[in-house]
Amino acid sequence: MPRYFTDEHEWIDVEGESATVGITDYAQEQLGDIVFVELPDTGSQVEKGGEAAVVESVKAASDVYAPITGEVMETNGALEDEPALVNTSPEEEGWFFRMTIGDASELEGLMDDKAYKAFVDNL
Repeated sequence: MPRYFTDEHEWIDVEGESATVGITDYAQEQLGDIVFVELPDTGSQVEKGGEAAVVESVKAASDVYAPITGEVMETNGALEDEPALVNTSPEEEGWFFRMTIGDASELEGLMDDKAYKAFVDNL
């Protein structure tokens, strides 16, 4: 299962015709303690680079952007009761939503693990 990253610190795991999206460990470290997550509606369309969710921490509220275009199929309901999952497991249990892959070619502009690590090291 390939994982890609955006320069806005979202990750996306590709699984066949669908994908799972969340924010990176680096992003949650920058935000601090997550207190609320606003997820997109199931069935809504998200556009690559468009706002898809909102995460609020004790420091600030930040938008989470869609890494690719597609339709939201499922959201992580566990985040409503336990938004701190984004802090404790940002790249596994703290995922935000699952979506269809509207245009697989959009994945080509994203970073792989090695490129993302180099990107973060230069921040």
